[in-house]
Amino acid sequence: MGADIHGFIECRSRWAEPEDAWSAAVDLDLVYLGRDYDAFGCLFGVRNHAGFAPLAAERGLPELASDAARADFDDWASSAHSPSWIAWSELKCVDWDEPARTTDQRIHEYEAVDGTWVLVSKATWSARFAKAAGLPADPSTRAGDHYGRTDWPEGTEWRDGDRLYRLERMTRRDAVPPEGEWKPVWSVMEALAAVHGDENVRLTVWFDN
Repeated sequence: MGADIHGFIECRSRWAEPEDAWSAAVDLDLVYLGRDYDAFGCLFGVRNHAGFAPLAAERGLPELASDAARADFDDWASSAHSPSWIAWSELKCVDWDEPARTTDQRIHEYEAVDGTWVLVSKATWSARFAKAAGLPADPSTRAGDHYGRTDWPEGTEWRDGDRLYRLERMTRRDAVPPEGEWKPVWSVMEALAAVHGDENVRLTVWFDN
């Protein structure tokens, strides 16, 4: 079952008192339409197949969450999980070239296109890969360790005709490309921070399966 992200970009006026609640500036659904587990794992530790040290995992809803965020979260109460938040001040300081702590649990599959290897998938299993790697065709016989094995060095490759399979370690930039689906989110946060200050803008999220 897939996981989706929900939430709000929240903002507090530069002139607000410390105890003042925050406002919901933009519904996340308006600026992010993706379902990218690499980004979810890198940012919030959800579906973290690539093995990142999450930037902001399981922080819960902010104590002074906006009324809109709290009400929407309550509407998802039966299925919502992993609520968290991250401030623009934190995002500005991220080293996007930082590698994940471990190699990806998924094997990266490439296809030869005009003499160049092009990434086509990152999957938990494929019969074609199993054959190329000399593994049992039924992954259940491997007790779940068919991918992400510690005895396979990073960069290990298997070739099968026009397919290349590789064990890789991702960087944060791989998971959240600067020109990718998250760019509109960062642009809105940056614009609000320019007016109200970096500490007064945050992204508050939760997930459902």
